[in-house]
Amino acid sequence: MKNLVLKGALAASALVLLATAASAGTLDDVKKKGFLQCGVNTGLPGFASPNDKGEWSGFDVDYCRAVAAAIFGDPTKVKYTPLSAKDRLPALQSGEIDVLIRNTTWTLSRDTQGFDFTGVNYYDGQGFMINSKKLSGINSALQLSGASVCVQAGTTTELNLADYFKSNKMEYNPVVFEKVEEVNAAYDSGRCDVYTTDQSGLYAYRLALSAPADHVVLPEIISKEPLGPVVRQGDAQWADIIRWTHYAMLTAEELGITQGNVEELKTSDNQEIKRILGQEANTKLGTDLGLTNDWVINIVKAVGNYSEVFERNIGSGSPLKIARGINAQWSKGGLQYAMPIR
Repeated sequence: MKNLVLKGALAASALVLLATAASAGTLDDVKKKGFLQCGVNTGLPGFASPNDKGEWSGFDVDYCRAVAAAIFGDPTKVKYTPLSAKDRLPALQSGEIDVLIRNTTWTLSRDTQGFDFTGVNYYDGQGFMINSKKLSGINSALQLSGASVCVQAGTTTELNLADYFKSNKMEYNPVVFEKVEEVNAAYDSGRCDVYTTDQSGLYAYRLALSAPADHVVLPEIISKEPLGPVVRQGDAQWADIIRWTHYAMLTAEELGITQGNVEELKTSDNQEIKRILGQEANTKLGTDLGLTNDWVINIVKAVGNYSEVFERNIGSGSPLKIARGINAQWSKGGLQYAMPIR
């Protein structure tokens, strides 16, 4: 009996140690090496793309910078790993990257195969783009039977494409490439009639085509594509840091905290603003995450609130000029809703 009790106690202790190691692993590793390794797209204008100096910018890139700011107080302490759709999840699983912030759709199969999505930072949907001069008279995806369609391999886009044409009893010829650059080149050269991907991506890729004005994004949205950051399962603390970075940016927008006024608002009398900025007496919201209590200040100083990040990279202040739509705050008819920081 004593041996059974001892074995049980040892087993319980082992489980506690494993859980503790899992919950603290990634944050400790990131702090030890001194930078965040962030997986991003190989090149998607507005979301993640490098300039001729190798400097990265975009909506997803700003999320990487926000996480680095939350951890280090310095948004520059991040390195970017450009990943194809096929390679993105294996790179995360292997530990090559610390977090994947690369227009990746939250699905059940991904959520049950060793990954955790920490939220939805962009609600998207799959669409179709055509060359209106080549396919004149086409104004609906339901008119695309028999078309050749450029699509990227290893994506939910490829699966949705098959489902859509099958359910509508239409034929099509898939022209499949592993790298998005190959898809872009093939479509631009006229190798296929149609380009399908997330609608945000279509607007982005259209800018890089040889004759952007000739190309039209059709009205149909054929899928739900909730995009968000992804981490490995088994590290609750790390998932919380990525999750609450997103909620901090949304909450800052709700409260009118911006990159320009965050320092001034540190002395605000508003109790909610004081709490989120870590100025409330005896606050420990930041330390509960394993961060400092000025973590939200550091995020907003680095990249701004959610609205600022959206508008600068893909919204009204960008060449894409994508409307907020369903990515508006819940209080303005959208789906973006931050959990309470308290």
